[in-house]
Amino acid sequence: MSYVTGFLIPVKIENKAAYIASARQSWPLFQKYGALEQVETWGEDIPEGETTSFPRAVKREPGEAVVFSWLRWPDRATADKCFEQMMSDPDFDGMDMPFDGKRMMWAGFDPVFEGK
Repeated sequence: MSYVTGFLIPVKIENKAAYIASARQSWPLFQKYGALEQVETWGEDIPEGETTSFPRAVKREPGEAVVFSWLRWPDRATADKCFEQMMSDPDFDGMDMPFDGKRMMWAGFDPVFEGK
């Protein structure tokens, strides 16, 4: 099975077009490092939880949406290599990040079941 890097990101609603443009710009770079798939989803039906929730997780502020996205890799080694090398790759320099990176979360996941 593959490996997945998942992200939760707070994005100002007014920056939606810029976020989509940034995602499109990053896809060829992730492909270069071996990513198989990139999916970006814009929050539509995201309830505020009493204990936990997506908005609480990213400390969503008024006027922000929650973005849930993921990259699928052939394996963890490929993902790890990408994230190690991308910091020194000039193609990633100067990329627009139209969101508060301090409140972005990411993590790697080993799929244990895939229904298709």
